[in-house]
Amino acid sequence: MTTNRQPLKKVAEIYNWLDSQTGGYNGLCDGCGRCCDFANLDHRLFVTTPEVMYLAANLCGKNIRPMTANRCPYLLDGKCTVYEYRFAGCRIFCCKADTDFQSRLSESALKKFKSICEEFQIPYCYSDLATPHLL
Repeated sequence: MTTNRQPLKKVAEIYNWLDSQTGGYNGLCDGCGRCCDFANLDHRLFVTTPEVMYLAANLCGKNIRPMTANRCPYLLDGKCTVYEYRFAGCRIFCCKADTDFQSRLSESALKKFKSICEEFQIPYCYSDLATPHLL
Protein backbone atom coordinates (compact mmCIF):
# COMPACT_ATOMS: atom_id res chain seq x y z
CA MET A 1 0.00 0.00 0.00
CA THR A 2 1.09 3.54 -0.63
CA THR A 3 2.91 5.62 1.97
CA ASN A 4 1.65 8.83 0.38
CA ARG A 5 -0.23 10.85 3.04
CA GLN A 6 -2.57 12.48 0.48
CA PRO A 7 -5.03 9.56 0.34
CA LEU A 8 -5.18 9.57 4.15
CA LYS A 9 -5.95 13.29 4.17
CA LYS A 10 -8.76 12.68 1.72
CA VAL A 11 -10.20 9.93 3.94
CA ALA A 12 -10.15 12.36 6.87
CA GLU A 13 -12.02 14.89 4.71
CA ILE A 14 -14.68 12.30 3.89
CA TYR A 15 -15.02 11.40 7.57
CA ASN A 16 -15.42 15.09 8.47
CA TRP A 17 -18.04 15.44 5.76
CA LEU A 18 -19.91 12.37 7.06
CA ASP A 19 -19.84 13.70 10.61
CA SER A 20 -21.29 17.00 9.39
CA GLN A 21 -24.05 15.15 7.52
CA THR A 22 -25.15 13.06 10.50
CA GLY A 23 -24.59 15.65 13.20
CA GLY A 24 -23.57 12.78 15.43
CA TYR A 25 -27.23 11.76 15.32
CA ASN A 26 -27.92 14.12 18.19
CA GLY A 27 -30.74 12.74 20.26
CA LEU A 28 -30.89 9.48 18.30
CA CYS A 29 -27.67 7.72 19.31
CA ASP A 30 -27.52 6.46 22.89
CA GLY A 31 -23.84 5.52 22.60
CA CYS A 32 -24.78 2.05 23.81
CA GLY A 33 -22.45 0.13 21.47
CA ARG A 34 -25.20 -2.23 20.27
CA CYS A 35 -24.38 -1.31 16.66
CA CYS A 36 -20.95 -2.91 17.15
CA ASP A 37 -22.58 -6.25 17.91
CA PHE A 38 -23.29 -7.16 14.29
CA ALA A 39 -25.04 -10.49 14.88
CA ASN A 40 -27.38 -8.97 17.45
CA LEU A 41 -28.59 -6.30 15.02
CA ASP A 42 -28.38 -8.60 11.99
CA HIS A 43 -26.08 -6.30 10.04
CA ARG A 44 -22.52 -6.28 8.74
CA LEU A 45 -19.83 -3.63 8.57
CA PHE A 46 -18.35 -3.10 5.13
CA VAL A 47 -15.13 -1.13 4.72
CA THR A 48 -13.00 0.09 1.82
CA THR A 49 -9.28 -0.06 1.16
CA PRO A 50 -8.67 3.65 1.94
CA GLU A 51 -10.46 3.27 5.27
CA VAL A 52 -8.29 0.33 6.29
CA MET A 53 -5.20 2.31 5.26
CA TYR A 54 -6.39 5.25 7.36
CA LEU A 55 -7.02 3.13 10.43
CA ALA A 56 -3.66 1.36 10.08
CA ALA A 57 -1.84 4.69 9.75
CA ASN A 58 -3.49 5.99 12.92
CA LEU A 59 -2.97 2.94 15.12
CA CYS A 60 0.57 4.11 15.89
CA GLY A 61 2.30 0.84 15.09
CA LYS A 62 -0.38 -1.43 16.55
CA ASN A 63 -1.75 -4.13 14.30
CA ILE A 64 -5.22 -4.03 12.88
CA ARG A 65 -7.36 -6.48 14.83
CA PRO A 66 -9.14 -9.19 12.89
CA MET A 67 -12.80 -9.68 13.55
CA THR A 68 -13.01 -13.11 15.17
CA ALA A 69 -16.57 -12.89 16.48
CA ASN A 70 -19.75 -11.19 15.34
CA ARG A 71 -18.82 -7.95 17.06
CA CYS A 72 -16.31 -5.25 16.30
CA PRO A 73 -12.85 -6.06 17.67
CA TYR A 74 -12.45 -2.42 18.70
CA LEU A 75 -15.41 -2.45 21.08
CA LEU A 76 -13.99 -2.91 24.57
CA ASP A 77 -15.95 -2.46 27.77
CA GLY A 78 -18.84 -1.00 25.78
CA LYS A 79 -16.73 1.74 24.16
CA CYS A 80 -15.12 2.17 20.76
CA THR A 81 -11.34 2.22 21.17
CA VAL A 82 -10.82 3.75 17.70
CA TYR A 83 -13.74 6.19 17.75
CA GLU A 84 -11.78 9.07 16.20
CA TYR A 85 -10.65 6.80 13.34
CA ARG A 86 -13.79 4.64 12.99
CA PHE A 87 -14.97 3.53 9.58
CA ALA A 88 -17.59 5.29 7.45
CA GLY A 89 -20.18 2.61 8.20
CA CYS A 90 -19.75 3.32 11.90
CA ARG A 91 -20.26 7.03 11.27
CA ILE A 92 -23.31 6.48 9.08
CA PHE A 93 -25.20 3.70 10.87
CA CYS A 94 -27.48 4.51 13.77
CA CYS A 95 -30.10 1.97 14.81
CA LYS A 96 -32.67 4.76 15.33
CA ALA A 97 -31.92 6.83 12.20
CA ASP A 98 -33.68 6.95 8.84
CA THR A 99 -32.49 3.98 6.77
CA ASP A 100 -33.07 5.73 3.41
CA PHE A 101 -30.91 8.66 4.52
CA GLN A 102 -28.21 6.25 5.70
CA SER A 103 -28.29 4.36 2.38
CA ARG A 104 -27.96 7.54 0.33
CA LEU A 105 -25.12 8.79 2.53
CA SER A 106 -23.37 5.43 2.28
CA GLU A 107 -23.57 5.42 -1.52
CA SER A 108 -22.15 8.95 -1.69
CA ALA A 109 -19.28 8.02 0.65
CA LEU A 110 -18.46 4.89 -1.35
CA LYS A 111 -18.13 6.96 -4.52
CA LYS A 112 -15.70 9.24 -2.72
CA PHE A 113 -13.59 6.32 -1.43
CA LYS A 114 -13.53 4.76 -4.89
CA SER A 115 -12.33 8.06 -6.37
CA ILE A 116 -9.42 8.07 -3.90
CA CYS A 117 -8.44 4.63 -5.18
CA GLU A 118 -8.65 5.77 -8.78
CA GLU A 119 -6.70 8.97 -8.16
CA PHE A 120 -3.87 7.28 -6.27
CA GLN A 121 -3.97 3.93 -8.11
CA ILE A 122 -4.87 1.99 -4.98
CA PRO A 123 -6.66 -1.33 -5.48
CA TYR A 124 -10.30 -0.81 -4.51
CA CYS A 125 -11.88 -3.33 -2.20
CA TYR A 126 -15.25 -3.06 -0.50
CA SER A 127 -15.65 -5.93 1.87
CA ASP A 128 -17.13 -7.11 5.13
CA LEU A 129 -14.84 -6.32 8.08
CA ALA A 130 -14.91 -10.04 8.85
CA THR A 131 -13.16 -10.82 5.55
CA PRO A 132 -9.58 -11.77 6.49
CA HIS A 133 -7.93 -10.81 3.17
CA LEU A 134 -9.00 -7.18 3.57
CA LEU A 135 -6.82 -6.64 6.62
